[in-house]
Amino acid sequence: MSPATTAVTAETVTAAFARRTAPVAALGADADALAAACHAMARRFHRGGRLLAMGTGAAAADAAHVVVEFVHPVIMGKRALSAFGLPDGGSAATVALFGGAEDIALAFSPDGASPRLADALAEAARRGMLTVALLGGGADGSGGTMARAPGLDHAIVVPSTDTRVVREAHVTAYHVLWELVHVFLDAPEVLT
Repeated sequence: MSPATTAVTAETVTAAFARRTAPVAALGADADALAAACHAMARRFHRGGRLLAMGTGAAAADAAHVVVEFVHPVIMGKRALSAFGLPDGGSAATVALFGGAEDIALAFSPDGASPRLADALAEAARRGMLTVALLGGGADGSGGTMARAPGLDHAIVVPSTDTRVVREAHVTAYHVLWELVHVFLDAPEVLT
């Protein structure tokens, strides 16, 4: 490569990583919110609850991925936890059909603006389910309208309007969710 090409490539790569680093760092800076969601999830699993994951469009792949994390633990000695993805990507009707009061509704919305998922979370809240949303977007990166939805127990917001960056950060967030849920499950005295 020519020196000019190398400089342009280096600048592009540096900028690409910079766009990703700040949003993930912001998740780490909001560790209390993530820890609170994990603790609440662990309490539900401890009482026999199940994880109902949902996401529409490309976020449906994230919902499917998080289910695999909980059902097929990658760390030896960690138990499988009951989790499944809603067959229609998530709606109030499927939450009503499958959700119980001890369950967890986990929604993925990279733009924070899915009325369908907001309705599903509202139905979950009406049923007494724990509601957690991994969000991004909004005009200012604040999680959009879903971050302020009534009945949402925990909003984990990636402060970016770039949905690709949000989805990448969501992968990190749900791996931390899985890991910390197991940390809490290994300490049952904190689950009562």
